[in-house]
Amino acid sequence: MASSSILTGQFVRINQTPASVGERLLAQVIDWAIQGAYFSGLLYLYVEILDNFLGFSSALQVIFIIFGIILPTVFYGFLFELFGNGQTIGKRIMKMRVVKTDGSLPGIGSYLMRWMFMLIDGPLLSGMGVIVMLINKDNRRFGDLAAGTMVIKQGIYRRLQVSLEEFEPFSRNYRPTYPAAENLSLEQVSLIDQTLRLKENDQRIHALAEQVKHTLGIEHVHESDDASFLWHVKRDYQYYALEEI
Repeated sequence: MASSSILTGQFVRINQTPASVGERLLAQVIDWAIQGAYFSGLLYLYVEILDNFLGFSSALQVIFIIFGIILPTVFYGFLFELFGNGQTIGKRIMKMRVVKTDGSLPGIGSYLMRWMFMLIDGPLLSGMGVIVMLINKDNRRFGDLAAGTMVIKQGIYRRLQVSLEEFEPFSRNYRPTYPAAENLSLEQVSLIDQTLRLKENDQRIHALAEQVKHTLGIEHVHESDDASFLWHVKRDYQYYALEEI
């Protein structure tokens, strides 16, 4: 399953995996079933109970039908995503969430745009949204493309803070000692940073240094001790990370 990594303007690295087309369709079927159950259930309640026993006036009947039955059914997706932090009941069951493509939470305009485009994406136009999802890598339908959103797997959505304060200034002539450090993940560098906070004679520093050498394929080390080696690897990673920014 493809995933994307984003570094936001607030220096938050986000790894997110788009929900598959099948997962999105199943979530949509669940939502349609809930909408159908709500509509038919309230309509039955109105016909069999409220109208017969309470004797609603014509005006109250119209108000109840419009605001109690029709509008909640029609605006179900928009309302649940807006007040459910990007999740309808179907998406919650399938462990999915709507987010902006930069990983931030969509605003009311984005949710409204997604809802409006269901006229195109949904069954009224033979499910055009499914075709669009199949031909783009993030499985985004027309509504997602228009709103700048995507649906991701919630369990794989991870936010890892990267503060600029962690990056010590580099001199203009700085040259990385270990270019392979560019291939480290943020989690690996975080482990290096935590290990360097241990006491100098801690055996875990030596063990990690050996593991880093093996992982990066480093055969020749320029430092005399493991802690210095790990520190330089971390610095080199930071150098490449700032280049990307």
